[in-house]
Amino acid sequence: MIEFEHTGFTYDGETFVLRDIGLSIPQGQFVCILGGNGSGKSTLAKHINALLVPDEGTVTILGHDTRDETATYLIRSNAGMVFQNPDDQLVASLIENDVAFGPENLGVPTDKLRERVTLSLDEVGLQGFEKHETNALSGGQKQRVAIAGVLAMNPRILILDEASAMLDPRGRRGLMRVCKELNERGMTIVMITHFMEEAGLADRVVVLDGGTIALDGTPDEVLVQTEKLDHLNLDVPFACELSRELQKRGVPVSTHVDDQSLEEELCQLLSNR
Repeated sequence: MIEFEHTGFTYDGETFVLRDIGLSIPQGQFVCILGGNGSGKSTLAKHINALLVPDEGTVTILGHDTRDETATYLIRSNAGMVFQNPDDQLVASLIENDVAFGPENLGVPTDKLRERVTLSLDEVGLQGFEKHETNALSGGQKQRVAIAGVLAMNPRILILDEASAMLDPRGRRGLMRVCKELNERGMTIVMITHFMEEAGLADRVVVLDGGTIALDGTPDEVLVQTEKLDHLNLDVPFACELSRELQKRGVPVSTHVDDQSLEEELCQLLSNR
């Protein structure tokens, strides 16, 4: 579904922000992209919906080369993107008009628009909010409206570029819940984040460093590599840190990357005493 082959990109014609990227993301996978500032995360994300096209190599989305301008409409219709600041993405004062903006521009008939709006708001937990004003919403609610606007276009791929960065912990949990539900129904999710707890819930974690792929694997394979993550100035998930500290103190616990699995193992250990 998403293919990067020897992909390179430069903004100024000299310095490569992405270098020789080889990345294949199959349909229905939930991928988190991690990396420090300047590692190329957002640049990579913008290649997925053809906001940027490579200077070297190729990017193929749904079988179409992103350099093919005749395929740009199809790619952008199927690869929806949510940015860090929802205020940059909201275009109308009423929620129903904002959510309808994308599908309306795709030519969705008027009689189908209301259905799309209603279903998309249901997806993000904003049922009945159609007539609310966007400027009266909380940051988390605005982000949900931005996601609903993308979902109303019925994309096959959802790209979130630091979409949780401005949310509080409750808002981040709500966003992850929506993403997991969409993914379970078959949508491909590509999430750019710096929150390790979010990465721990993905199917796959890709770590960028200096425009190249430094690590690629499941959360259990990638997020336990504490020395490499420290070298890349990335945090280690709290559950992983606590697992390691417990191991040092003689507690026979496995290394975990998410809180729930660690809690379950500790409860099992206590019940066996």
